[in-house]
Amino acid sequence: MAIPEPGVMVDRLRATAPNLSVGVLTANLLALGADLRLLEEAGVLLAHFDVMDGGFCPMMTVGPPFIKAVQTPMLKDVHLMIEQPLSKLDAYVAAGADMVTVHVESSGHPHRVLQALGSMANVNDPARPLLRGVALNPGTPVATVAPLLDELDAVFLLAVNPGWGGQEFIPSTASRLEELRRLIGARRILAGLDGGITLRNLPAVAAMGADIVVSGSAIFDGKTPAENLRRALAAVTRARVA
Repeated sequence: MAIPEPGVMVDRLRATAPNLSVGVLTANLLALGADLRLLEEAGVLLAHFDVMDGGFCPMMTVGPPFIKAVQTPMLKDVHLMIEQPLSKLDAYVAAGADMVTVHVESSGHPHRVLQALGSMANVNDPARPLLRGVALNPGTPVATVAPLLDELDAVFLLAVNPGWGGQEFIPSTASRLEELRRLIGARRILAGLDGGITLRNLPAVAAMGADIVVSGSAIFDGKTPAENLRRALAAVTRARVA
């Protein structure tokens, strides 16, 4: 069976934009099944996995075994904040990633990393392509992705510096998103925002025009995840129809 081109999946996600990609690591890991069902039953399409290696950024989180263990019909949106990801891609794809995002800052050869991802198949479903993304730290010029656009399905702009908690959404991210949109033009590439997105600023962030908005703590604050999710989805729905 021929694997559909990634543009088909990009079009599907654009048709429902902005989409909420919910950070799994902020959930209650002792009750992860229940928290995942909460997302699934509400119609969330993307489950976001922040992978940090303690080198690219100061924190360490999870790896392929955890991602593989999470059983969900949601698309696994895997964000690799790791150094030199090329040799590690196979493990994350084998763990069930539906989209793998690497940082342009993490390798001297980001184009080669994206080419390698382009040769891999989605292990979850042969009818779904494996989407390829890049992420940019706040201090990295948006134009850095220009040479990579032919190998991309998504670009994520980080609105905080990765690996440090308690940071606020950097205001200049809005103008960076506008610049990214101009750079993407008519290409079938998703634009995403990630970092510092809370229930308080989610309505404004969702209205900025991104296709994917990443947040975990806005939902899983340890108090009222169901109510938080209802409010978050209401915010993206308002942005969708505006």
